[in-house]
Amino acid sequence: MNKIIKNTAILTAITLIAGLLLGLVYEVTKTPIAQTQEAAKREAWLQVFPEASEDDFEAVDVDQKVADQVIKDLGIKGSIDEVCSVKGGEAGYVITATDGEGYGGDIQITVGITADGTISGVAFLSISETAGLGMKATDSSFYSQYVGKQTDKFYVSKDGGEGEPIDAISGASFTSRAVTGAVNAALAYFHSAF
Repeated sequence: MNKIIKNTAILTAITLIAGLLLGLVYEVTKTPIAQTQEAAKREAWLQVFPEASEDDFEAVDVDQKVADQVIKDLGIKGSIDEVCSVKGGEAGYVITATDGEGYGGDIQITVGITADGTISGVAFLSISETAGLGMKATDSSFYSQYVGKQTDKFYVSKDGGEGEPIDAISGASFTSRAVTGAVNAALAYFHSAF
């Protein structure tokens, strides 16, 4: 009985110390991680609107009612995460959208849309697809299919549909659909909110 109490006390002490150390590590790394994520986001904004400067972007509140309706209408498992106007909306908007139906999970992208509704760029903020297959979505040969197009909607050509066709990545249909879903979410939000 004495041995059980001693072992319980030792395990409790180890658990408390480990918990305190994890909490300390979290506090130490929280700020640098947030700064890195913010820098990656700003870099993506400049990538999708290369003619803009860093001072041209201004955060705009996401109209959650519009965002929810857009996601529902598209029938995707996703979200509109963030919106920025470029030069007060005169140049266009940068919309960050997530589609949760990628093969490896969520795919979060930033889409630049000019004031006339043309896609000016697509940048990836988060993607964890299969190397050599789904990760090909980050190759410009795939995502450049969206750039320069002015449409209400895209569709993966092998699935059929309405709008502008996108050639799927060979062996990565889920990824192709998820990226297209996120781009469509950003486009639909743009057309509905602005």
